[in-house]
This record gives sequence, structure tokens and C-alpha cells, in this order.
Amino acid sequence: MSTFGPSTCPVCSLFFFSSKNSPATPFLLNLSRSERNRIRRQIQPRKKIQIFCFKSFLTHGVVNSHKWYALWGLENMHACHFTLSKLLNFGALAAQRSSNLRFSYKCASRRVHMENNHHSDARGALIVLEGLDRSGKTSQSGRLVSYLNGLGHPVESWRFPDRDTAVGKMISAYLSNESQLDDHTIHLLFSANRWEKRSLMEATLKSGTSLIVDRYSYSGVAFSSAKGLDIEWCKAPEVGLLAPDLVVYLDIPPEKAAERGGYGGERYEKLEFQKNVAQYYKKLSDASWKIIDACQPMEDVEKQLKEIVLDCVKSCQNGKSVSQLWLS
Repeated sequence: MSTFGPSTCPVCSLFFFSSKNSPATPFLLNLSRSERNRIRRQIQPRKKIQIFCFKSFLTHGVVNSHKWYALWGLENMHACHFTLSKLLNFGALAAQRSSNLRFSYKCASRRVHMENNHHSDARGALIVLEGLDRSGKTSQSGRLVSYLNGLGHPVESWRFPDRDTAVGKMISAYLSNESQLDDHTIHLLFSANRWEKRSLMEATLKSGTSLIVDRYSYSGVAFSSAKGLDIEWCKAPEVGLLAPDLVVYLDIPPEKAAERGGYGGERYEKLEFQKNVAQYYKKLSDASWKIIDACQPMEDVEKQLKEIVLDCVKSCQNGKSVSQLWLS
């Protein structure tokens, strides 16, 4: 029988557990025997597998036809096997796409085709609303959905984190102060929550339905960086997610947001922390972002949003190509 013991990442020496008899096979602590065997069968046929922790893979890893990296970075967590298998699939996909692919974290997007490789086809628009807590994102998302539906445009409202998924429930417990997690760990969970929905997101856009998304990768990076994590490290797990067609930032001073109803109910709703988050949003923004003064009356904000969003929806219906996030 296999016995389990400690291993370390050869790059950063991060401690984690693996099988002594099969050192190429990674494990989370809470996987059942059947789940471990399934993952072992999945990756053992591939030769020259090396184990790196998720952090070192993203920072230093080169995926090519001769090395297959087994990925994980949620050690000592009550994480479901879905997260691990997603990370394994992510590494395999990267290796298949290129014989020598290096990850780059420059703030840029690479043009890619949809699955059918017809980027000229009409599709839905991916529209993201970003901003500090209590900036009005959720309210405006609902109004935009009603507006576009009234014009006959198929549209859905999404929100991250999605607290209904397995990973999302862990995030929800953390945000509600029901659990305590390391800052690196919760950041990877937020990212995994977005990866859970990537395939469905692409299929929905391809079907012609637009998405109004309340928070996306930018929130994840801004909030984690505000805790003191390196901003490039925070971007790394987001590489390859779909890039928004439009990012609208609802700009409000943290002091004004703190005066709005319900403020302070969750972990991150602290004035000083929100001030820090605002600074990192500024670092992430570029010329493509649309900035709207969220201190205006709600109706004025709504009017500006309608004009910007409708133009974006029409552009995607005319065959605007799709991009992936932070790939150069």
C-alpha cells in the first residue's frame, strides 16, 4: 500500500503531501481513496511528471512536451477534488497548446477565436461592473438586464463570487467571518470560482446571450493586493479567463460608500481597507475602462451605463473578436 508523507516544491520548498511510493502524484488531504486512484490513473501514463506547487508553477514553470507539471496550491484545506482536477486539467491544456509555452503576466490581451474558430460570428457581450463595496454595482446590474431585455437582447446577470458552487460556499463562509483562511489560499479560491464558470461563460456568449457581471478578476486582484500580496502573483491564476468586452468602474470615494446602507456587514467592508483597494483599482485600470461617477443620482448613472453598454452589445453582435485575460 502507498504511504503518504511530506514533500516540498523544488522551486520554493513549499510543504505539502504526496505519495512516497508514487512521488509524481499530488494529493489533497481530504480526497477519498477512489478519488486518489482516479487522479493517479489520469496522470501516471504521462512520463516525466514533476511536482511543483501552484505558486511556483505560475511564477517559474515552463510547460512543454517533455515535462508535465502536477499543480496544486490549497494545502491543508477542506477543498473538494473539483479544484484539484481543474488545476490538473489547466496544466495539461497548457502543455497541449504549445511545445514551449511561458506564462507572461503583462497587462495585455491576446486575440483568440471562439471554439468554432469563427470570430466573425455574432455573439453576446461580456460586460463587467467593478467598484468598491456599496458603489451600486448590484443595483445597476439589475437595471441593465431589464433595459437590454426590453430591447430584445438576450442577457443574464452574473455575480462573483458565485456562492452556490462548492468553492463558492467556502468563500461565502470566509466573507461572513465564519472561517479563517490564509490570504494566498482565499485568493486561489476566488480564482477557482471564476474558472468554475469559464466554460459556461463562453458557451453563453457564443449562444448570443450577453452577460452583465458584478465583479470579476479585477476585484480579486485589487482586494488581494490591498492585503499586501504581490500584484503580479495575484494576476497569475486569472491568466486565460475570458477578457471582458467592457469594464465599467463605478467610482465613489470610500468615505461616501461607507455612508450607504448595509455597510460593514462583511469582512472587507472596512474604510481603510477600501481606500487601499481603490488605489489598486487605479493600477489595474487602462484606457479601455469606462469610469462613471457613482456619487451621481442613480438615474444619471443608469443613463450613462445604458449608452455605453448598448454600444458594446451591438459591437459584439457585429462580430467583435474574443480575447483572453492578461495573455500577451
